[in-house]
Amino acid sequence: MQSFDSDTTPTRQEKEHPTLKLVLEIGPLLVFFFANLRGEWLIEKFPALSALGGPLLVATGLFMAATVLSLIVSKIVFKHLPIMPFVSGIVVMVFGGLSIWLQDETFIKMKPTIVNTLFGVVLLGGLLFGKSLLGYVFNAAFQLTDEGWRKLSLRWGIFFLVLALLNEVVWRNFSDAVWVNFKVWGTMPITIIFTLAQMPLIMKHSLPAKTEDGT
Repeated sequence: MQSFDSDTTPTRQEKEHPTLKLVLEIGPLLVFFFANLRGEWLIEKFPALSALGGPLLVATGLFMAATVLSLIVSKIVFKHLPIMPFVSGIVVMVFGGLSIWLQDETFIKMKPTIVNTLFGVVLLGGLLFGKSLLGYVFNAAFQLTDEGWRKLSLRWGIFFLVLALLNEVVWRNFSDAVWVNFKVWGTMPITIIFTLAQMPLIMKHSLPAKTEDGT
C-alpha cells in the first residue's frame, strides 16, 4: 500500500489543479501570518479563542487546523501525501500542541529549527553512508549522475541547516512580529532563490531521458 509519494512526482490531479496545490502548500502559512496579525481582533470577535492564549497561540491553533485540512485535501484530491509537508505537519501538531498546552510560545518557534535540522541531518547523514537520499525524492522529476545527486544532497543538507540556524537567530533576538514575517515572507523567497541556483548543477549532471522502450 502506497501512502506517500515524492514531492516532485506530479499526479494527473496535480497537473490539472496546479493552483490548488500551491494554495494547499502555502495556505497554512498565510493563515498563521494573518491570524497573528489580527489575533486580538479574532479574540474579540470569537471569545472562545481566548482559551488558546494570546495572539501568537491563537495563530498557532489556526495554523494547526489549516495544516490538517491541507493534508486531508491533498490526500483526497491528489491521491497522496507529500513527504516533506507531512513530516512538517507532524512537527506542527506536536510543537503547536505543546505551545498551547503549556502556554509557551517557544515550542512553535522552534518548529522550523527542528524540521530543517531533521532534513539536513538526514541528507548529510545519508552521504556519510554513501546514500544520496535526495535522489529517492526527486528521481521522478529528473535523472542525475551519482555525482550530481551527491552534490545536490550535500547542498540541500547544508541549506536546511542554514535555515535552522537562521530561525534560531531570528526568534531568539527579534520580536514575534519579525519572526512571523521571516517565517512567512523570508524563508520562502530564500528557498526559491536557492532552488533556482541549483539549476546549473542539475543541467550539468542530467542524464539523457529514457524513451518508452527504455533506451
